[in-house]
Amino acid sequence: MAKKSENGRLAVVFGDQLDPDAALIKGLRKGDNVLMMEVVEESQHVPSHIQRTVMFLSAMRHFAADLRDTHQDKGVEVRYIELDAKGNTGSFATEIERAAKDLKPSSIVCTEPGEWRVLEMIEDVADSLKLELEVLPDEHFMTTREEFAKWADGRKSLTMEYFYREQRKKTGYLMTKKGDPVGGDWNLDKENRETFGKDGPGKVPAPKRFPMDDITKAVVNAVRKKLPDLPGELDDTEDFRWPVTRKEALAALKDFIKNRLEKFGPFEDAMWTGEPVLYHSLISPAINLKLLNPRECCEKALAAYNEGDAPLQSVEGFVRQLIGWREFIRGVYWFEGPGYGKRNSLEAGGKLPEFYWTGEIDMACLRETIGQVLETGHNHHIPRLMVMGNFALLAGVHPRAITDWYLGMFVDGIDWVTTPNTLGMVMHADGRDGLGKGVTGLVGTKPYAASGQYIKRMSNFCTNCRYDPGKKTGDEACPFSVLYWDFLIRHQDDFKDNQRMAMILKNVDRMKPEQRAELTRDGKRLRKELGIE
Repeated sequence: MAKKSENGRLAVVFGDQLDPDAALIKGLRKGDNVLMMEVVEESQHVPSHIQRTVMFLSAMRHFAADLRDTHQDKGVEVRYIELDAKGNTGSFATEIERAAKDLKPSSIVCTEPGEWRVLEMIEDVADSLKLELEVLPDEHFMTTREEFAKWADGRKSLTMEYFYREQRKKTGYLMTKKGDPVGGDWNLDKENRETFGKDGPGKVPAPKRFPMDDITKAVVNAVRKKLPDLPGELDDTEDFRWPVTRKEALAALKDFIKNRLEKFGPFEDAMWTGEPVLYHSLISPAINLKLLNPRECCEKALAAYNEGDAPLQSVEGFVRQLIGWREFIRGVYWFEGPGYGKRNSLEAGGKLPEFYWTGEIDMACLRETIGQVLETGHNHHIPRLMVMGNFALLAGVHPRAITDWYLGMFVDGIDWVTTPNTLGMVMHADGRDGLGKGVTGLVGTKPYAASGQYIKRMSNFCTNCRYDPGKKTGDEACPFSVLYWDFLIRHQDDFKDNQRMAMILKNVDRMKPEQRAELTRDGKRLRKELGIE
């Protein structure tokens, strides 16, 4: 039996739940105690980029300050445990236990966490304390876990496109009064693959940065003191790359809509040296912290389209990412259950190469894109999928190793986001019983594998690289091209029943035995030289 108490509830708010309109926050009542915690464990269970850690903690402190201002006259107290506070026990579980011992709450209440690990932790803590736990739905999302489960139940493959079309009908976004998609097509992705050519993108509007206030400066000092070995870079300038308040997040959204949305669509997949942002929004961290609501982001983009300030292909692509892909990925994460993150359909077992932590590699594309992550904690979806992720897939890195890297090294990394994106889409590792090994996955029906030729087409990375993406063998052969063909040879039997792989596998069939043997030998040599196996 849960203990009864006349005291208020212990309302636990995690770092990715900074939404003033959340049911938990709006429902606070006299006698409740809000608990927010900065704990070492959350920056160490996977190595967390220093900018990710600073952003989370600064946003949390700002949110706590706002809570105190708005609830100080309502009989609600905020118990905030700073990273370097005396007595900080270093984990969510022990801090909740300490708060319960001090405050003797009647029950515990929280918004549903963003990962299974944290949900199971708070359930276990409440059970050990014999306190009732109420987990409120996260209304920030447009689709509840139950709604997604109803849509997904019984489907062998979970195709995002079909889910997205239902989302369009549900929201009414970019729909005519007759119920048809505006412009006649549901998806304009084929129009969003333009490249910059030899002249490059020209002058791209720099994204907005934000002055470091005293709260952020204090966080930086605490992080440098308590967590001195975090990966990544953080310069000591007077501004910060990421919004940490609701006001700053709205300014970042406005900056994107005004300065980059127009060209976002056409150049959505393009890459260029020295340009990690190009026309992308940079608002995913603010959305994932709940400083921005995806609905308002969509509505600002739709207003730009209606006013003639942004083309349909850009607005549709942006809306699709928010109401389609983002909601779909979260749905997959919760629908598949806590064992999802342990899947390894292709039985890859390699180690993550050291250059993912240093950027020190003679391949220009990896040096550039990993360097972007180390410097900023971010780059857009194509470097993530088709450069850094593609290399890990082709080289046979264990999916959990690269998934943990994505979770910790990107400022927008949260488990429900990174696990399906990386384990499923990048590593093609999320097949389940009934699908057949390697044939297809849940998030991707085919592996997103490509040779160096794709990178050459979509970027200028190959221009000054010592390797030639057009060569598969020899000292000048691009490692991407070598590993691509080695990957197809190694997994030919796994993909033989995948219709989307049939054409490319015919090229493998046409290879002479000695060429296959050479590619297999060179692939193994590369993996050994890089410390993968």
